[in-house]
Amino acid sequence: MSEDFMLDTDDLKRRMDGAISALKTEFASLRTGRGSASMLEPVMVEAYGQRTPINQVGTVNVPEPRMVTINVWDKSMVNAVEKAIRESGLGINPQLNGTIIMLPIPELNEERRRELSKVAGQYAEHARVSIRNLRRDGMDQIKKGKADGLSEDDQKIWEGEVQDLTNAYIKQIDEALENKQTEIMQV
Repeated sequence: MSEDFMLDTDDLKRRMDGAISALKTEFASLRTGRGSASMLEPVMVEAYGQRTPINQVGTVNVPEPRMVTINVWDKSMVNAVEKAIRESGLGINPQLNGTIIMLPIPELNEERRRELSKVAGQYAEHARVSIRNLRRDGMDQIKKGKADGLSEDDQKIWEGEVQDLTNAYIKQIDEALENKQTEIMQV
């Protein structure tokens, strides 16, 4: 009966990849010293009676490292976009130029860099917890397999495989965190 047991490692990998991509999205929204279009992804605009992502009301560009521009398509939406940016908590003061909103990215001070570094650490810890939860799910499946007649040797092999997978993804998270913290602390 133990030959019937197959742990779906592809599913575990897919779910762990999801945790990594969620972490990368969270990291992208963290503002460093230079502008990026992804920093505006969490900002929602009140447009046409519903909340809409900024990239659906205008074109977001990064013409230079310390400047982000938004070319708003509908002139009547310019003030709503400006208001959404001001209220987003990004700490950026938008400047209007017709239908183009310019966002000069201010230099980060040392204290703000440390705060952002801690936030990045929290994001990474949430991702690690997600990976560990997925590891636990895999181990639970193996325990159920043992109850159904999986041999102890096979159980150890599967547990080792799940642990190796977990270690590889935790390492990816640690490397991503280290890179993000280096980027944040770079003056």
